[in-house]
Amino acid sequence: MLTLRNAKPEDCPAATDLCLRSKAVWGYSAEFMARCRAELSLTPEMLERDDAQIAEWHGCILGVAQVSSDGDQACLEKLFVDPDAMGRGVGRVLFGWARTAARKRGAATLVIEADPEAAPFYRRLGAVDAGTVPSVSIPGRSLPRLTVPLTE
Repeated sequence: MLTLRNAKPEDCPAATDLCLRSKAVWGYSAEFMARCRAELSLTPEMLERDDAQIAEWHGCILGVAQVSSDGDQACLEKLFVDPDAMGRGVGRVLFGWARTAARKRGAATLVIEADPEAAPFYRRLGAVDAGTVPSVSIPGRSLPRLTVPLTE
């Protein structure tokens, strides 16, 4: 059975590796992936300020999600699923957790700066397009910005 638990500092190396493997599924070059490493890393410092969850199946990490917030707006910092577990509902479960975590932080909106390949997943779960944002890691690259209203 898939379980969710709070991420711990000792999870950070394995969670970071999972994020990198998951992102690489889209066929990005080694150079591209190296430039994204900092953005895809989960660190103990992040766990002190943000909410982060680990999705596990029999003790094996299958996914990770991280939510930050600033006032009435929360940001989905990370949502990554191990490539071998894609298509099994892990991402959907983590996204549900992210929405709940954002609401608990008092946010009215969840913002997602998505990989272009992942944007359709978020749209299927109710996110709507809200423009584009520049990539933090890759100068000149734009990412879809999506939002999810959290209020009824």
